[in-house]
Order: sequence, then structure tokens, then C-alpha cells
Amino acid sequence: MASKILFQGAVALTAIALTGITAPTVAAQPSADSFYQYNGSAPLSSYQPGAVLKTRTLPYHVVNIPTPLQAVQVLYRSTDALGRPSANVTSILRPPNAQPDKVVSFQSAYDSLNPEDGPSRAIARDTPIGSLTASGRNVAFGGTFASGEAVMFGPLLALGYTVVIPDTEGPNADFAAGPEYGMMTLDSLRAARNTPETGISDSAEIGLMGYSGGAIATNWASILAPDYAPDINEDLIGAAQGGLLVNPANNLRYANGSIGWAGVVGMAVVGLARAYDIDFDPYLGDRGRELLPRIEDASIGNVILQYPGVTWQDLAKPEYANPNSVPEYVDVANKINMGNAPIPTIPMFIAQAANGVLEGTQPGGPGVGPGDGVMVAGDVRSLATRYCDAGLSIQYDQYDTISHVPGGALWLPGAITWLNDRFNGSQLPNNCSNIAPGNSLAPEEHAAG
Repeated sequence: MASKILFQGAVALTAIALTGITAPTVAAQPSADSFYQYNGSAPLSSYQPGAVLKTRTLPYHVVNIPTPLQAVQVLYRSTDALGRPSANVTSILRPPNAQPDKVVSFQSAYDSLNPEDGPSRAIARDTPIGSLTASGRNVAFGGTFASGEAVMFGPLLALGYTVVIPDTEGPNADFAAGPEYGMMTLDSLRAARNTPETGISDSAEIGLMGYSGGAIATNWASILAPDYAPDINEDLIGAAQGGLLVNPANNLRYANGSIGWAGVVGMAVVGLARAYDIDFDPYLGDRGRELLPRIEDASIGNVILQYPGVTWQDLAKPEYANPNSVPEYVDVANKINMGNAPIPTIPMFIAQAANGVLEGTQPGGPGVGPGDGVMVAGDVRSLATRYCDAGLSIQYDQYDTISHVPGGALWLPGAITWLNDRFNGSQLPNNCSNIAPGNSLAPEEHAAG
């Protein structure tokens, strides 16, 4: 009951904070915004990760409509999936009652292959909505998804937390490249702390939060922080995440052919090829060569609507019907398997829905089992148990009667309450002993074509 009261009160305060919205006076011009380009004279590689390259302050926008809330945006130096320097953007929202020592990094679930769908563009009223994408092949959902997430992080603003919202997929929208998501997230926190306008203190406590695509970034940031960003890791107080992609090979086996989620298979192929410089073309059949170019700037909304029931076997040549016969696929799947990655050092709240039939995905076979429609519950349980065995305090909640989308709504109030408790120093909850067995997270093996 207390958590429900906290959540409802915070939502009410958020509604008050976002009142006074006025209509926009000019159309958005996404492709003309030079803020996203680094144009300094020094090589980008000469800057340390998290270095501030540019800043600007502007109104926070909801579907291109300005609100009274101000956002500080920062172009900062980060690192891509192949270790190359990259210039990325993050947005920092500081409420009127901001506490300088309390920060939540909210990782968006914008899930897109289109860089113009990043949350920073939605925040800046710099995103197309309803027009065609640059390729002309997809309708631009633009900032619709990112704007809707104000409902998710708005209660945190009302509670006085500064909220940092990185473009987790980087400047090229490298969808599904989890380690890159993590580095973009960690460097955005460095950049936010390095920007005086944000008011964030050097010793501010930091919580991580994200659902679905946002959970990918949240957990990879947790995984990488001890080695990649120890200066951030020492201030992390915990991560709240739900709907988590753990072992992508199992996700492919599970969502392959799903009525609701199969299109994500194609998105992941495009995103990982882009992030890791992989050429999958030799393995594609006629439909794969026709379909994949069509989704190169698609969002998750596009592919869910347009490609129900698609399978890997539809995309690949017959001799590559088993994805494990593609060496590049096996290699990249193992790189982004959280079960093979280092173990974080922070407590976590992890939630996972498990009735994906409601979203058109039947339970997977042996070693996979049920999920929420796109994420595999057994994989998430195994990851949680792995962290428990390493001594982390884990609260794992499984929602057996609902699927991925409503799972986010059920996860949210629990996540906010759990994070608020961490900032307030409450006793850590731990239900490790009650987590049911899960799936193997062992590396994938190569198979003959």
C-alpha cells in the first residue's frame, strides 16, 4: 500500500510540473541539427570518455510540444561496440526541487534503427512524427515512444531526483549492441557530472533504471562499470530493470516466427551487423536481401506491425537455416550474452513477465521455455541466480500471468519504490533463495552449414 501511495503521489506531482504546455510554433527540423556532430579541431580520440564536447539548454518537449521543464543536453565522448571513439548525446532533467546528490539514469526503450528516434531528439523537439524516414521506407514514429516515457521517469522528477536520459544506442542507432549501450550510459553519467549546469555533485549517488531495451543498457552499464568506469561504479547504489535480454541466441529461438515480436529478429541482424561491422549478406536468401534493407531505419513499431511471423529461416539461405551455422552470428551472440560477461557489484531489482502467449509467442522448446513474448524468463532467472551466487542482493519478481507490455506497467511502481528505498538507505530486499531454476547460459557452439 505504501508503494502505491508513493507512486500515485509522484504521478500527481509530475502532472503539476508539466502543466502550462503550449503549442509549437515551428516544425521540427531533425536532420539540420548540427548539435549532434562533433566539429572540433582536436581528434575525438584525444578526449577521455565522458568528456563534454558541447552543451545546450532548452525546454523539455512531449511529442514536440514544449513544457516548463528545462533540459540540459550534452554532446560527449564515448566508445562504440568496436572500441572506437564516438560522439553521443545525453539529456539531463533537473526538477525545481532537485537534490544535487541524487541522480537516476533512465535508459529509454526507444528500440530503433533510426538515429532520429533517439530520446534526445524527442526532448529537443527535433524529431519527425508521422512523416517518412530518410529512406522513405518507413513511417517515422519519431519521439512518440520516447515522449511517452515521461510517465515512467516523471515520478522521479517529482521526488526531486535529477534524471539523466542517454541515447543508449549511440549516434548510429546500433540496436541490440548491449556493450555499446552500457558504455554510452556510463559516459553520459560522466558527462552529466562534468557539466556545471546540471547541478550534480561530484559525489552524487546514482541509480540505474530501464525496462526492455532500457534494461539492456541498464544491465550492461552495471556489468561494465567496475572496469570501464570505476569512478561511476563507486557511486552506483543499484539497478532496477525488467524485461531483460540475457542470451540473444535463446531469444532468437523463442521469438522466431512470433506473431507479435518476430520482426525484432530482423532488427537485431541489422543492428548487430552495423555495430560490429559484420556482413551477413552471403548468408541471406532472396527474402532476407529484400527485407533487411527495408528496415535499416525502422523502429520497433514498424517491424512489429509489418513483419508478423517472420523467421530466421525466411531470411537465410536454406543451407544456413540453423543460425549457428553462421560463424559471425555465433561470435556476436556470445559477445552480448550477459551470462558470459563479468558480474556487477551492485544490488538489483529484476522483474520478468512470463506469459508471452498473450503477445503471440508460444513457449520455446527444451532449454528455452516461456517468456514474455520477446524475453526469455528462464534466462533472466539464471542471470539473477548467477548474481545471487556472487553475493549480490537481488530482488527477483516474475509475473506469470502477463506479457511484456503490461509487464512494464507492473514493474514500474516497484522499480521506483525500490530505487527510492536505496537512496533512503533502507534495508536491501533479497529473495535469492526463492528463484526457480533457469536455463543454461553457456556460450553458443558453431554448427555445420
